[in-house]
Amino acid sequence: MSIKTSQTVMKSNLSIRNKRGFSLIEALLGFMILSIGMLGIASLQAISLKAGKTSVYGSVAMMKVDELIESMRANASELATYAGGGASNGCTGTKTCTSAELAADDVYWWQQNLKAGLPGAVTSAVSVTAATAPSKMATVKVDVSWKERDKDSGGSIDKTYTTTAFICTEIPC
Repeated sequence: MSIKTSQTVMKSNLSIRNKRGFSLIEALLGFMILSIGMLGIASLQAISLKAGKTSVYGSVAMMKVDELIESMRANASELATYAGGGASNGCTGTKTCTSAELAADDVYWWQQNLKAGLPGAVTSAVSVTAATAPSKMATVKVDVSWKERDKDSGGSIDKTYTTTAFICTEIPC
């Protein structure tokens, strides 16, 4: 049996106190590292949301351009009218429209849908190159431009979607 002296008891109490302080520092250091990691995750989340919004706008532009090209294919006799400005001719419901009125109506509603689906000022341009013999394929180029907000610079970024399609103007093609 050993007898503990007061010096031995003091050393054991001192070592317990040292261990308590060391675990508090470890906890604070771990919390700091965890906080830095969480800030990094929050930053990545913000970047992915911005990229997701940009991809949505690109998809909207692509779908709307494809929609116009399909309207042009259905009304191929009036391709030149699609290159002009649109007009609301009310070609829905019971009204009977000519091919030219339908083309102008298609362009008008297409432009309205672009303005509703894309941010900022939306501009569009449709150019049609007529078919040259012996080909019966006309060339159609559609450009859509819009502005997206840029959080980094506080301004805006110009975005553009352009596509070219070939449309058969006579049957058989």
